[in-house]
Amino acid sequence: MDSFEWNKIFGGLLAGLLAVLGVSIVSDEMFARHLPEKPGYEVAGVEEAAGNDAPAAEAEKPAAFYLASADVAKGEAVFKKCAACHNVDPGGANGTGPALHGVVGRPIAAAAGFSYSDALKGMAGKAWDWDALWGWLKSPKAYAAGNKMSFAGIAKPEDRAAVIAYLNSKSASPLPLPAAPAEEAAPAEAAAPAEEAAAPADAAAK
Repeated sequence: MDSFEWNKIFGGLLAGLLAVLGVSIVSDEMFARHLPEKPGYEVAGVEEAAGNDAPAAEAEKPAAFYLASADVAKGEAVFKKCAACHNVDPGGANGTGPALHGVVGRPIAAAAGFSYSDALKGMAGKAWDWDALWGWLKSPKAYAAGNKMSFAGIAKPEDRAAVIAYLNSKSASPLPLPAAPAEEAAPAEAAAPAEEAAAPADAAAK
């Protein structure tokens, strides 16, 4: 086969490829997808970015604010998710997690016979006071990085306070729950204009 025949074959292949490319470009233009500005349905778990006029999320208040009105019965219900690992009965044995009877006010890493992580052993000089339990139950990993507890934490502050109140009730000597902190004073009203507040000079000189 001479070079002329090879040139015809290569020319035919090149023409075919150009034809396929042209058809592909024309098809993309004819059947291009145009997404709507707003989806026709919402996907669960996906939130739109907050605009400038969107209300800001309410900041979490101090633990004492929620503990002052904590519901022990609600705490018992929420604690059921913890009961698989923790025992709250007097003299109860350790489970996957340490026994929690009398835990409020108890030194950290103090349950007899339980093998604590190094993260909690390093906090042994501290106690499970209200704030410590508050931080731990909010996020164990954030409170003591490297601990062995796989529980993610309790997001709702009301539920967190209820569990702490329930744990406090599971003690031979429950502690009084803290009082709600005083609300911050409202900003002082704007002062009246000087010309309205000040008495006229001629009225003052009598």
